[in-house]
Amino acid sequence: MSTTSTMSMIPGLMPPPPLSGPDLNACFAPDYAGARARFVEAAREAGAALQACVLPLPGRQAETLALDVARLGRTDAARWLVVSSGCHGVEGFCGSGIQVAALRAGALQAAAQAADVSVLMLHALNPHGFSHLRRVTQENVDLNRNFADFALPLPDNAGYRDLHALLLPEAWPPSGDNAQALTAYIAHHGLRAFQAAVSQGQHSHPDGLFFGGHGPTWSRRTLEEVLPAQMPQAQHIAWVDLHTGLGPSGVAERIYCGPPGKAGLDLARAWWGQGGAVPVTSTDDGSSVSAPLTGLMAPALARLWPQATFTGVALEYGTLPFEAVMQALRADHWLHRHPEAAPGQRHEIARQIRDAFYVDADDWRAQVVAQALPVFHQAVQGLARA
Repeated sequence: MSTTSTMSMIPGLMPPPPLSGPDLNACFAPDYAGARARFVEAAREAGAALQACVLPLPGRQAETLALDVARLGRTDAARWLVVSSGCHGVEGFCGSGIQVAALRAGALQAAAQAADVSVLMLHALNPHGFSHLRRVTQENVDLNRNFADFALPLPDNAGYRDLHALLLPEAWPPSGDNAQALTAYIAHHGLRAFQAAVSQGQHSHPDGLFFGGHGPTWSRRTLEEVLPAQMPQAQHIAWVDLHTGLGPSGVAERIYCGPPGKAGLDLARAWWGQGGAVPVTSTDDGSSVSAPLTGLMAPALARLWPQATFTGVALEYGTLPFEAVMQALRADHWLHRHPEAAPGQRHEIARQIRDAFYVDADDWRAQVVAQALPVFHQAVQGLARA
């Protein structure tokens, strides 16, 4: 198992102390099937009520695929902490391991029980992408761009239309001319504009990157059905959504994810930004490493509880440099368009996409867990005061 150092520090973030409690190597799994088994086992050991929402498609190893829901606490609770993983499929390796570590450690459950907070763990929101080593769903949809109102005109992304053919050329690896054209685009428009055009979400190219869909995906429909039944009387909700792929390796950015407006952001910064050492950023004010996005999950799901206060953060853990992550995404989407690719190339692209969203190193795993557990406890503390 790799122990190569991958940590990058930012000002105000100290290296985590050695982790006690659960064995991290038993929390993180090498594939979706193993991750699901470890999550279900840890949830049962913690005394959680379990619900499996089965996706009627086979996994990469012909295994059952499911969005698994584990509840600690009362269904009729007023205060809820929701922790979700695998919104972007292959990013679930990190999120699943964190959830298992939190369940096995036991401290979160004890703190939540003392504060009369129920905890809902959502494991593998996008099980197909997790199993098949893709960021997108079986519909080739980015789930976190899929929560648009499809009864209204969809957001238009002219920048993506300009880039689509360059991002997904006919041949892979791309030619030198292709690389030069993308370099010229970035030089003219700037890297931030390039990132926004590519990643903000688009509804014009179903086979393209960051496609928001032409209708609700299975994962969205399942969440909209399951959540109100699990949390029917919620009055105060804190959501922590686990992601990877942006920023310095192993460092978690706390990005606000909740309804638009000042109230939710102020609450998030009060709960998770104490002291300012690790601030809560926002895509709306340009403080986040992420560009502004469309069709986001958390603001849409917040509308399921119009009576509740709702705030949340996405923990965005860095892995590889932006250019390497983007190249892996392009390769994966190219492969999806070219199923005739040789087995060796298919294997290499699968390895590339996994490495872009999960660092298989002991110090990285320890660091991501050490940053997540305090965020969960801060949420419980904030909910207790709500």
